[in-house]
Amino acid sequence: MSTVPAATSATKKTRPQISLTVIRREELSPHMVRIVAGGDGFADYVNNDFVDRYVKIAFPQPGVDYEQPLDLWKIRETMPREQWPFTRTYTVRWVDPAARELAIDFVIHGDEGLAGPWAASAQPGDSLTFTGPGGAYNPAPDADWYLFAGDEAALPAIAASLESLPASALGVAFLEVDSDADIQPVTAPAGVEVTWLRRNGAPAGAGDLLVSAVANANWPEAGKVDVFAHGERGYMKGLRDVFFVQRGLERKQVSLSGYWAAGRVEDDFQAEKKLPIGQI
Repeated sequence: MSTVPAATSATKKTRPQISLTVIRREELSPHMVRIVAGGDGFADYVNNDFVDRYVKIAFPQPGVDYEQPLDLWKIRETMPREQWPFTRTYTVRWVDPAARELAIDFVIHGDEGLAGPWAASAQPGDSLTFTGPGGAYNPAPDADWYLFAGDEAALPAIAASLESLPASALGVAFLEVDSDADIQPVTAPAGVEVTWLRRNGAPAGAGDLLVSAVANANWPEAGKVDVFAHGERGYMKGLRDVFFVQRGLERKQVSLSGYWAAGRVEDDFQAEKKLPIGQI
């Protein structure tokens, strides 16, 4: 794990802190857990208009004494960076203003990582502190068809995007998971074909299953496509060539982002993304 939390250009004004309470944990599959949170702090949460909205969850470092209640922006103003809580970026799967709840889905791989183990053992009453939400993507309303591609990390964002499409929408979605046990119910328009790709035990981010599926898909001969492809960085580099070299798409047609990188924790990955070598 990185020993230095990722730097941030955000401010208290651009990304306000929200402190919620875990209400329940739902086991969605062997490798995914949903945390539903709410409580009094929900009154501070201001939703945005993006389908793919995300927050940065704070995880206090063991052995560091933080003043309670946790004030992330005060910590960043008064404590050295190496003592800041670590942050991990997650999509808000859904928001229910009437119930004053929101849900965040976490990929679980045993004791690997920081957020996954926390979510796997989270109990009602636990604290969930984050900043945000941010966001950048909504399906283009003038698109003739849609293409979605991603691994487990992108599944919450893709599922939310599919649910937001009009009933008349056309398109395809390629979702890579470990096995049949990891397939989840996804609501999509009848005209959007959802294809599940199974690694069957192969490590996530280690193959070309997702890239090959997209490259070999039957694309309509005419019509403007809107693309949402997020997931492991190596996958996204391969898909970049498919979209821009093989298919000649314009940049504005494609939302392409590396959510994570095999062999990297998020703090190191986010730092690398700011360098030329880390650009997709």
